[in-house]
Amino acid sequence: MKRKLIMAVGPLVVAVVMLLGVLFAPFNVLPVGKKQVADSATAISTNIMKGEKVYQTAMNEPQMVPFFGSSELSRFDPFHPSVLAEKYQRNYTPYLIGNAGSQSLTHFLAMEGMGESLKNKKAVFIISPQWFVKKGAPGMMFDSHFSPLQTFEFIKANDKDTPERRYAASRLLTYKSVKSDVKMVSALRSVEKGEALTRKERIYIKMKLRILEREDDLFGAFITNKNKQKVEKSVKRLPDAYNFEKLDTLAYQIGEKGSNNNPFEIKNGFYQTRIQPIQGDLKNSQTHFDYECSPEYSDFQLVLAKMKENNMDVRFVVTPVNHKWMEFTGLSPEMMAQFSKKINHQLKSQGFKVVDFSQDGSESYFMQDTIHIGWRGWLALDKELKPFLESKTKEPSSIKLNPYFLSKEWQDKKAIDIKK
Repeated sequence: MKRKLIMAVGPLVVAVVMLLGVLFAPFNVLPVGKKQVADSATAISTNIMKGEKVYQTAMNEPQMVPFFGSSELSRFDPFHPSVLAEKYQRNYTPYLIGNAGSQSLTHFLAMEGMGESLKNKKAVFIISPQWFVKKGAPGMMFDSHFSPLQTFEFIKANDKDTPERRYAASRLLTYKSVKSDVKMVSALRSVEKGEALTRKERIYIKMKLRILEREDDLFGAFITNKNKQKVEKSVKRLPDAYNFEKLDTLAYQIGEKGSNNNPFEIKNGFYQTRIQPIQGDLKNSQTHFDYECSPEYSDFQLVLAKMKENNMDVRFVVTPVNHKWMEFTGLSPEMMAQFSKKINHQLKSQGFKVVDFSQDGSESYFMQDTIHIGWRGWLALDKELKPFLESKTKEPSSIKLNPYFLSKEWQDKKAIDIKK
C-alpha cells in the first residue's frame, strides 16, 4: 500500500516542487535574446503588452525607439515607420507598443512595467482623437489589455504620494478587471488616499509580483510575429534610394490604386468588409460625436508625467480623420478643430513637442481608411520624425507639469474657454 501511495502521489509532489522552483527561482528561466527583441519590435502582441520582461529588454537596446499608439500601428504598408527604417537602414528601430483599444491608461501601466529602461529614451506617441470620448477608455477595451503585473508594479512604488498617483488609483478603481482582486482594490484605495501600504498589503504584493513575474518569464518569451512578413513584403516595393518627392509620388500611386472602389479614398478591402455592407446606416451617424470633454485628457496627463519622470525626449503626433468620411458621417470639423486646440494646449503649455496632422485629413491618400493614417500620411510623418530620431543628441528638457490637467474642470473644459 505504501509503495502504491508513493507511486500515485510522487509525480504530483515532484510536479508541485518543480513548479514552485520555477515560480520562486532567483533568475530568469527563459531569458530574452536579441532575436526575440528584434521579432517583438513589430509583433504588436497583447501577450507582450501585459508583461514587462520583453519590454524592459528591448528598451535597454539603444537603437529601439518606442512608438506608442493604437490600431494605426498595425496598418502596414510600404511607408509604415517600421518598413522605412528597415529599407533605408536607419540607425533606429521603431518598437511598436499598442493595438486596437490601447489608450492612455494602458500605456501608463505599460510604462510602469518598463521601469527605468525608459530613462533618457527618445519616443514617439501617436494620439487618436477617438480616444477622447465622454467616458474615456471603454471598460471592455481596458480590461482586454489589463495587466495585474504592471498594476502591482505601480502600487509597489508607494513611497511617494503625488497627485498623479492618487488620480491613477482612482481611475483604475473604476474598471471591472481591477475590482476582481479584492486585495488589489484595498491597496489602490491606500494609494488613492495617499496612505502607506499596510504590512499585509506589502507581503501580498511581493508574493503576487513574484508569481506574475515568473508567469511573464515563462510565457512572455514566446513571441510569434505575423507582421514580420508584412514588413518584408512592403520593403520590396520601395526604391533603393530615399528621395521624399519620389516616395510621395509612389505613395500617391499606391494609395490611388488601393482605394479605387469607393468615393472616400479608403483602402479597398476595408471598404468592402467594414463599410459597404452598412454604408446606408452610417450616413450622418457621427453628428453627435464630441472629443472635447473626456477623462482621457487626465489619463493622458499620467503618460506625460511618466515621460517627465524618465527624462524622455518625445514627439507627440495628433492624427486626423478622413475628411471625405467626415462629410459623409457628419463629424463636425469645428469640433475636431477644438479638440486639436485643447490637446495642443495641454502639451505645449507644459513644454512638450507636437506634430499636429489633425487638419490634414483632406490630403489625398493621407489616410488609409476612415481614421487611420497610411500611405502619404506615414511618409509625411517620417519627414517630421527622421531628423529627430536619427540625431543621437537629446534635447534639454523644458517640461513643467501642471496638475490642473488632472482635474475634472480640465476634462470638461471647452477649447473656446482656454486662456492663452
